[in-house]
Amino acid sequence: MRHRKAGRRLGRNTSHREALMRSLICALFRHDAIETGLMKAKELRQFAEPIITLAKEDTVHHRRLAFARLRDNDVVTRLFKEIGPACAERPGGYTRILRLDHRLGDGSPLARVEIIDMVEKKEAKPTKK
Repeated sequence: MRHRKAGRRLGRNTSHREALMRSLICALFRHDAIETGLMKAKELRQFAEPIITLAKEDTVHHRRLAFARLRDNDVVTRLFKEIGPACAERPGGYTRILRLDHRLGDGSPLARVEIIDMVEKKEAKPTKK
């Protein structure tokens, strides 16, 4: 019985689920927004938000903790140089989940996960006329 066990299994064993979350988090930090299944998006938020909290303070210890979870130097560098300072004033709630339509192949609900401050910064850029 799974009484009082937090988190979603997502139909995968532990190592596969950890690799999936690592991959989704790296994609989110690399592109600022991704589209995925709704349940994966809700589970992704629980893993991504504490890492962004780490990135608000750029110390060697926080970088090592982030690298231990992400295992990608380029993503960790971008996280501490761009994403962390952009989210510095926000006390939490760094990600936004927007529900999309259902996937055509299997009818699974889709969602778009985005880092709020990074997406708003991109939208605020002036356009050339």
